[in-house]
Amino acid sequence: MIELPVGSRKEVMSYLEPFMVNEMADYLKPVEEMWQPADFLPDSSKDTFFSEVKELQESTKELSYDLMAVLIGDTITEEALPTYESWLCMVDNVSRNEQGGWMKWVRAWTAEENRHGDLLNKYLYLSGRVNMRAMEASTQYLIQDGFDIGTGHDPYRNFIYTSFQEIATNISHRRVAMLAKQGGDKLLSKICGLIAADEARHAKAYKAFISKAFEVDASEVMIAFEDMMRKKIVMPAHFLRELGTKVGHTFGHFTDAAQRLGVYTAVDYVDIMKNLIEDWNVENIKDLNEAGEKARDYIVALPDRLLRIADRMKSPGLEYKFSWILA
Repeated sequence: MIELPVGSRKEVMSYLEPFMVNEMADYLKPVEEMWQPADFLPDSSKDTFFSEVKELQESTKELSYDLMAVLIGDTITEEALPTYESWLCMVDNVSRNEQGGWMKWVRAWTAEENRHGDLLNKYLYLSGRVNMRAMEASTQYLIQDGFDIGTGHDPYRNFIYTSFQEIATNISHRRVAMLAKQGGDKLLSKICGLIAADEARHAKAYKAFISKAFEVDASEVMIAFEDMMRKKIVMPAHFLRELGTKVGHTFGHFTDAAQRLGVYTAVDYVDIMKNLIEDWNVENIKDLNEAGEKARDYIVALPDRLLRIADRMKSPGLEYKFSWILA
């Protein structure tokens, strides 16, 4: 293990910055090689535009109410990107150098993620099933209200969070893709599958950062991991609301729909935790201080405990009428 001053986040971030620059190409793609929203949507400059829109709308008719709710909630989450970019820029030592590796990563990550909300928004607009004004108001609320995820400005806690969250969004989009295909909407299935692939690449990047941080500051990273698991990982959209409702009112209904469909469940939460424990080889990390050892033992034992709780949870049966959905 490379010796750096204990708890010296600044030194660790400086040490790892070249890694971000050198390895970024493994987790991002050149703009010239990336898909863009226009690749998958009817082209308004062509004579076939209206017939293609009609075909899109016919495919969308068979999607269930819950699936539409989850898709809209996912879209609003993706469109709140300005919040996430500004949050990452506030992480300690990220923005100290505008042309440094951390800021280059944040900007490039934001640019890739920005395509997701653009594509899903346009798809929903063309579908004819969505009250776009209500959805747009929820997006504005979510950006305005921000989100408190318990990470502060600490890079370890923030990138543990993003490691977890990117895996979660990969699962959600992948499951929506599967359900869309079952419902006969091949276009939506392809769209969500491509977005899921982006999220998987991004998860690898954040996990790689934490792996490197474990190499040089294992005890502090372990303590940060334990702290995030004790607090529980909250979703970026946990302040989700609609016109005339309070902050966070709609989020529970959105997650209930996801749970009913099996798009994202309590068991998935545990599985992500297991994935991170395995990828970071948490159980076998040695040379920890006393607090780090206690944190490691807590983390390793946690999935089994949470799984017992998840297995006893019943699928939420209370349905909710979202202002976003017309039919």
